[in-house]
Amino acid sequence: MYAIVEIAGQQFKVVKDQKLFVHRLADKEGSKVSFDKVFLLDDGQKVSIGAPAITGASVEAKVVSHLKGDKVIVFKKKRRKGYRVKNGHRQALTELVIEKIQASGSKSKKAVEPAKPKKEKKVVKIDKKVGSKKPASKKESIKTDKKDLTSLTLTQLKSEAKKRGIEGISNMKKAELIKALNK
Repeated sequence: MYAIVEIAGQQFKVVKDQKLFVHRLADKEGSKVSFDKVFLLDDGQKVSIGAPAITGASVEAKVVSHLKGDKVIVFKKKRRKGYRVKNGHRQALTELVIEKIQASGSKSKKAVEPAKPKKEKKVVKIDKKVGSKKPASKKESIKTDKKDLTSLTLTQLKSEAKKRGIEGISNMKKAELIKALNK
């Protein structure tokens, strides 16, 4: 059984118990990694091709070590100009051992979590006479927003207009945005 899988932006043909060198992965040595982008599976009898990837299929591997590849010399020269540049490069690699190829039943790494509702901020009004804090009503907070709009920047005004659902804000100037927000 073999599979074609995408690992670190490159496609590899993998078989169980195969050693593989890929671009450096962030995982620690000894940890297990699973790859969900499986493009082709062949179990000897049936070939499955994904469009673009096979859903539910995964390849599990173990990170053996992190190392550097062989040195590559990059030499540039322009004849009769006296231009010579010599550079060396050693690619950072990760050695993997393929442990398991699953045709189906694997869970995606990036499970979609339901969005959490945002908490509303309470506007607090301070009485100058008493000095105590009490929550302001919505009407009072809107009135105070109308007065303070001139001190806000254009980007702050645009974000406020977005929150209130005003359309066409990308073409508006600061004065037009303040006028639209005060309505």
